[in-house]
Amino acid sequence: MVNIVIDESISSKLSTFKIGVVQYNNIVIGDSPQMLKGRLQFFQETLKVDLEEKELTEFEGIAEWRQAFKSLQMNPGRYRPSHEALFRRIKKGQPLPLVHSAVDLNTFFSLEYVIPLGIYDLDHIEGDVTFRLGLENEAYEGVNGRENDMSGKLVSADQQGAFGSPIVDSVRTKVTPDTTSALQFFYLKPSMNVTEASKLLQAAGKMFTQIHGGDDQHKVVTFE
Repeated sequence: MVNIVIDESISSKLSTFKIGVVQYNNIVIGDSPQMLKGRLQFFQETLKVDLEEKELTEFEGIAEWRQAFKSLQMNPGRYRPSHEALFRRIKKGQPLPLVHSAVDLNTFFSLEYVIPLGIYDLDHIEGDVTFRLGLENEAYEGVNGRENDMSGKLVSADQQGAFGSPIVDSVRTKVTPDTTSALQFFYLKPSMNVTEASKLLQAAGKMFTQIHGGDDQHKVVTFE
């Protein structure tokens, strides 16, 4: 498995930060199967009803990640965690776009576990991965079609620099139907213990390989 470390720039401000990692090999990505489309649709409809009565901050995963951003001196009102952005779209009645099976399943997991997720093409990642705060003037072209300034923000970085974050991911490492090996990051709730996190990753990895074939390995990375 890829070696992954958490830098002191994160751990000194948020000692409970932990990241769930699942590595996939020999996978086949394509259009989402009807089962996944149906589950995503059902989830959105159920959440929309919930969101008519509940505030976003009543969802533990949203409240915890807003607080985590504040601990890292990131403004959660200005830079929204990606799962909160999904919830806000649903609240407004805007359907979530279908991309392909890997991204759509990533969206499903994000709604189910109420956490940010990222999935990346392993062949486009060089060397070890470090979770750290973005360096001064660090930026990348994002999947949102914009150049994103990542300085001071929580990022995942390889030897080439930052490629992912719980806000927006880069074009450089995005998964496509040509991807055969992938790395998936689960930005776990800081309050979640390692045993619980490991069970979550195991269940998610099993569902992913049921749809995409291949094999998976998982681990929970903490600062300790």
